[in-house]
Amino acid sequence: MNVALASLSVEPGQANEDFAAAASGVAVLLDGAGVAGADTGCTHGIAWFSSTLGGLLLSTITAHPARPLADCLADSIRAVRSLHEDSCDLSYRASPTSTVVAVRAGAEALEYLVLGDSTLLLADQDGKATAITDQRLDEVGNRLRGPVDHLPTGSPEHAAALARYRDALTGLRNRPGGFWIAGPDAQAAEHALTGVVPLESLASVTLLSDGATRLVDSFDIATWEGALSVLGSSGPDELIYRVREAESGDPDGRRWPRGKTRDDATVLHWLL
Repeated sequence: MNVALASLSVEPGQANEDFAAAASGVAVLLDGAGVAGADTGCTHGIAWFSSTLGGLLLSTITAHPARPLADCLADSIRAVRSLHEDSCDLSYRASPTSTVVAVRAGAEALEYLVLGDSTLLLADQDGKATAITDQRLDEVGNRLRGPVDHLPTGSPEHAAALARYRDALTGLRNRPGGFWIAGPDAQAAEHALTGVVPLESLASVTLLSDGATRLVDSFDIATWEGALSVLGSSGPDELIYRVREAESGDPDGRRWPRGKTRDDATVLHWLL
């Protein structure tokens, strides 16, 4: 496998809640999520949850090449639950969760799974890019976050509006009419987006957390093809650097309203 991987936390020394890894013919990326300031009921934290689930998912997919990816994810969620349900109260609404992107290359096809707002970017042999993202979180969020986006990022008013928004969003997590994400309940895996793509049609496969896709889907200063060009010429570190550069130029979210000035950013770029 020819894989390039870069990951950068919000601030140096701060726990990175993203996780990405690859094994032979398999890659996974997870972006841990929680509710800022809320009691999670878990003593381990979000970074522990995403990295533990990610490691178990990678090993499960690799060990069971014929098992559907959604089943592998459900098995892994149950395994993580068994590791801490005796020490943590997983009934909390704000218990740790994570997005999931997983791919597995077989002899002729690439299987994929996407759950939550991380992105799978497929590039064909002609350089055309296809982004696969679970839009349900964005659809719910767009209905709720109007008051947040009209306030300067980082201000006390923004923080209060953001807390109310996140509380409302958490109430719609893993519910019909809301959105689905990996958490304590393995049932979420049944709602993942899954599919199969002919392997011969692909030039590369890229897994990105939403902190790394901001140039395209939040800031609108690059296209997916442009992002692929950066990855091909300079690699994932350069793509993340450009995200950070844009964020630094708009620290209060006036140009690009957003919940966080910065976010953990992770890119796994796999050349086939």
